[in-house]
Amino acid sequence: MIKGIFRKSVLATALFGTTAIFSAVAIAGQAPESASAKDIPISSHDRVYLSDQSSNTVSVFDPATESLLGVIRLGDPTPGNLSPLYKGQLLVHGMGFSPDHATLDVVSIGSNSVTFIDTATNRVKHTTYVGRSPHEAFFTPDGKEVWVTIRGEDYIQVLDGKTYEPTKKIMVPNGPGMTIFSPDGKYGYVVSSFTPDMVVIDTKSHKIVGHVKQASPFSPDLAATPDGGQVWLTLKDIGKTQVINAHPPFNTLAVLDTGPITNHVNIARNANGQFAYVTVGGLNEVKVFTTTDKPKLVATIPVGALPHGLWPSGDGTRIYVGLENGNGVAIIDTLNNKVTGTVASGQSPQGMVYVPNAVPVGAGTENLLPLANVGSAIKLTMGPSGSQQVSTTVSINNQGLLDLMQVAVTGIEPKKPYMLALSTQPDGAGSLEPLAKFVGNPAGAAIISTLGPLRKAVDKDLPADATQRRYLVIAKLTSEGKPEEVVQVQH
Repeated sequence: MIKGIFRKSVLATALFGTTAIFSAVAIAGQAPESASAKDIPISSHDRVYLSDQSSNTVSVFDPATESLLGVIRLGDPTPGNLSPLYKGQLLVHGMGFSPDHATLDVVSIGSNSVTFIDTATNRVKHTTYVGRSPHEAFFTPDGKEVWVTIRGEDYIQVLDGKTYEPTKKIMVPNGPGMTIFSPDGKYGYVVSSFTPDMVVIDTKSHKIVGHVKQASPFSPDLAATPDGGQVWLTLKDIGKTQVINAHPPFNTLAVLDTGPITNHVNIARNANGQFAYVTVGGLNEVKVFTTTDKPKLVATIPVGALPHGLWPSGDGTRIYVGLENGNGVAIIDTLNNKVTGTVASGQSPQGMVYVPNAVPVGAGTENLLPLANVGSAIKLTMGPSGSQQVSTTVSINNQGLLDLMQVAVTGIEPKKPYMLALSTQPDGAGSLEPLAKFVGNPAGAAIISTLGPLRKAVDKDLPADATQRRYLVIAKLTSEGKPEEVVQVQH
């Protein structure tokens, strides 16, 4: 069981390789709060939420018992969601919560919606429909507004923080990915997923007051340090993380090589100091950095298949990591940077938030459904032929009549064409049945999805001589789009 840790004063030394970090005062205040906020010890009043994109659910965890309490169903699995969506949500993805911790907001990309959920009862209390492909939504620190990044267009949709109705649009560079606010509420920092231009917005005037050149066009996520000094943004396409000064002139302090499919970043503060945690999906790791002007890598933590969203506990002693291809949440003890456990979740978790005191009284299990088939999946790995090196993770999610396969590929050539296919032979010899074509990103990685009756074909428990047995392979394509060399096979 996780126990909360709250120290009023501490003299701690943490040694990571050759780097030593010293702290002589209490470290308090967890993201997205300011450093002056009080730490909140972990308890069963708190909740961890994951947005499950493939099952269209929200997984709800009790961090004190490290257990899944159930899921909130917002939509149907495939193929039911391929018909007109008169009700229900599709591609449940982004998350945020109100400053009073009473309301969870959940963004669904496919149905262009923001769903507002009462954290005490798990009841959907409102749904607001917005523009094309929203990605993330966060309340301003004063709770008066909700800013929704409309990634499929070029603006932030501002909603009223109480009625959840649209009030105005803030025009920004094309493809805004996410907004996070400075702890004092003065600035909103907005990264772009299509344009190498991050903007800083004054929250009172809604005017752009600063620009930062992103090191690449594709940033999906960012975090502000509780001490108010820095903003960290991930660059998924090139496998880097950029650190900027949170104050004018908003200059870049560092660009760090973090690894292929660099996903999300968040900040945890504990007795050892203040640290940035970055999920690196292509390496199945979380990397930990100091938040000094010249950040240093202090830990690399193996966590499981395709880590995506992450969030610290209210006291900073734990950080929770959603495993997109692992259908679960990994729990990291931030004092020693070790994984203490993993708990199953819904399918393909994306966003993640930790909400302290989400359930002030009662059990908080109303309106929750059991995981059941929502968590059912086959998990595989792939790599170079003749090697057990894991370059690619695969999750085949049970959707009932069909299966939704997601493949996180690394170890390929940037900007070269490839094909995911089925073969009757483990080494990929003979003719191939194509499943999807794709191109490696600048970091030599890709995330691809395909749909079909796939479980029975590639299940590793099938006998090798079964007539229906197939093996996943990845093959290079010629300029004419024909398969040539097989570069990765199913383990």
